[in-house]
Amino acid sequence: MSIGGIGGIDSSRIQAMMEQLKAAASKPAASPLAPAGPAGGVAQPAKLDFADALKSSLQEVSNTQKAAQELGQRFVMGDDTVSLSDTMIAMQKSSLAFQGTVQVRNKLVSAYHDIMNMQV
Repeated sequence: MSIGGIGGIDSSRIQAMMEQLKAAASKPAASPLAPAGPAGGVAQPAKLDFADALKSSLQEVSNTQKAAQELGQRFVMGDDTVSLSDTMIAMQKSSLAFQGTVQVRNKLVSAYHDIMNMQV
């Protein structure tokens, strides 16, 4: 995977993140109190909520960053169970996840501006 420019990221990574958002949004909510549907008591699938999908994706990025930071601290403190390669890989994963999140945010802001500038 190539990273173009400083802080840039290729479109395949953005596409992969969008696929993850869609996959997270399509997962049914595991609620024991789900309402019964009209057809013989069968529950209807949960509605897809963009806000929930975005929140879960941001939480995953945050968790990745926290795990990488913890590994880095453990390595610096001399923990023999943490290798340098594991630490560097975790840091790169968190960096890529954050860069992907920033790119998605930039696309959302751009789309918002495009919509706001439309003639009605």
